[in-house]
Amino acid sequence: MSTIKQPVGRQSSKVYRRRRFVVGLGLLAVLVILFLIIVQPGVSKGDADAPNTPADESAAPTDAATTLPEVATAVDGAPCDPSAVQVAAITDAKNYAADALPQLSLSLTNIGTTDCVINAGNAKQVFTVMSGSDMYWTSTDCQTDPIDAQVTLKPGAVMPLATPITWDRTRSAVDTCAAETRTAVPAGGASYYLHVTVDGIEAADPALMILN
Repeated sequence: MSTIKQPVGRQSSKVYRRRRFVVGLGLLAVLVILFLIIVQPGVSKGDADAPNTPADESAAPTDAATTLPEVATAVDGAPCDPSAVQVAAITDAKNYAADALPQLSLSLTNIGTTDCVINAGNAKQVFTVMSGSDMYWTSTDCQTDPIDAQVTLKPGAVMPLATPITWDRTRSAVDTCAAETRTAVPAGGASYYLHVTVDGIEAADPALMILN
């Protein structure tokens, strides 16, 4: 058994300084660990709170065929009462030169007092060009990829068509969609009327077009 004994009594100041240094390092390490746990460097509050969604979802392209305007909001409300929706048939002119193609459009106005929901997609839009009792052209004859679009109309808000439809001044029929040419309608001052319905609601007045 060893007979060497540790010295007793007061030790040198160098020993005490060394012990204090070791204790100080230990306290500093504890404080650093606590700081890293609380602060979490490199992770912002926005990153921590953000849902885990793919980055490309926010950049999903919009469908150019939709006709939703800025006045439409997220769908919220009861279905529109037809009596509370005013549909207007719109053309870009009244008189058209021989080489001018009419641009057909429409607008919806909520004349009620509460929000209401309507299907304003082109699947529920019908543009019809007539002269007297003769039907010359209908937008649904050769329509492709129709779209439903449920939107909320605010009271007093007017919803315009995002992109007008060009009428090529020809007769339409479901069996002429693949034809390279279609029969041109009579011109020389002939009068035509644009009738419009949206989701079964018809415009009160047609829009006059005079083709020269």
